[in-house]
Amino acid sequence: MLALSDLPALNASLNATTTVLLLTGYAMIRRRWVSLHRACMIAATVTAALFLACYLYYHAHVGSTRFPGQGWIRPVYFAILISHTVLAAAVVPLALTTLIRGLRGQFPKHRQIARWTLPIWLYVSVTGVVIYLLLYRLY
Repeated sequence: MLALSDLPALNASLNATTTVLLLTGYAMIRRRWVSLHRACMIAATVTAALFLACYLYYHAHVGSTRFPGQGWIRPVYFAILISHTVLAAAVVPLALTTLIRGLRGQFPKHRQIARWTLPIWLYVSVTGVVIYLLLYRLY
């Protein structure tokens, strides 16, 4: 059984896994390997949903975690955190819309929104790991 204190590391692992799946899915569609692309993107959605569930559970029990760093890193951390938070809220409907359009075979609409969804989702998943490192490992 996982302890509550294990959840931040699990969340970072889920974010990192999402990043790998997104990049792999992108590589697969560039090769026109549609079924592998679909599998990667569905898996990325699942890992992101697991992250969200674990994140909400953790913060419902722990509350917010204060950033302990001082000096120049403090404004850098908050700039990353604010941009991450805003884009994380935006990526949920973007990712779901992109996934639904792809699964329904609405490929022109899928490609149109995926051009926005992928870089935003990648930024959110990568900065999620960076925030974990800054918050729990480096300070």
